[in-house]
Amino acid sequence: MERWLGKVAVVTGSSSGIGACIASELAKEGMTVIALARRLERLEQVKDQIPADAKGVLHARQCDVTEEEEVKSTFQWINEQFGGIDVLVNNAGVVRSANLIDADNTTPIREIVETNIMGVVYCTREAFQSMKHRNVDGHIIMINSVAGHHVPFFAGTMSSFNIYPGTKHAVTAMTEVLRQEFLTHGTKTKITSISPGIVQTEIFLPENVDFIKTVPHLKVEDIAAAVTYVLGTPPHVQVHELTIKPVGEQF
Repeated sequence: MERWLGKVAVVTGSSSGIGACIASELAKEGMTVIALARRLERLEQVKDQIPADAKGVLHARQCDVTEEEEVKSTFQWINEQFGGIDVLVNNAGVVRSANLIDADNTTPIREIVETNIMGVVYCTREAFQSMKHRNVDGHIIMINSVAGHHVPFFAGTMSSFNIYPGTKHAVTAMTEVLRQEFLTHGTKTKITSISPGIVQTEIFLPENVDFIKTVPHLKVEDIAAAVTYVLGTPPHVQVHELTIKPVGEQF
């Protein structure tokens, strides 16, 4: 991680769970972290919880990644205030209660697609443009899911996954497309997809929380450790896909 000391990392969806933990860990590692989320008050709480010697390198910024113009203005602000982006962690993601076959399900399905796919598109584009403009070989990290590779069977035990696995399969495909595009543009910018199994976070719907506690699951710290691991690899090493499952996971 020494090569990233003092460099700028942007972490989306940082107000709780995996994103909050990643933002805190990168700040502890000496990076200047821009923590993005819709809930600014929660971001300030995250900042208050990290060690005092790291607070100077974590900055909270309200940003809804589904709003393209808001993303563009936020990344422009980061470029102007901090000189550019070196690392982007695309963590923002949502789950909504719906079935694909439900009547009038358009709103929750669209919210998932706009956050989990379009938010990634907007943020990755803006971060890469910052890296390319400055001739910096950065690192883009996608917080994906095992559901981005196969659809777990939880019928009868959990709510429908509806479009969520579809959006994560899109992230898996985008990771390879972006790797190829970065190569085509003559850069050595890395991209890594990190696909966890079940992680106990706020993303799970209330009706599923009790079930999650009864099965093997990961902690948010496990995912943050994976992020620092892939960032710590030598410049010639690219971890393209990292799958993390808790011991005993059944799917």
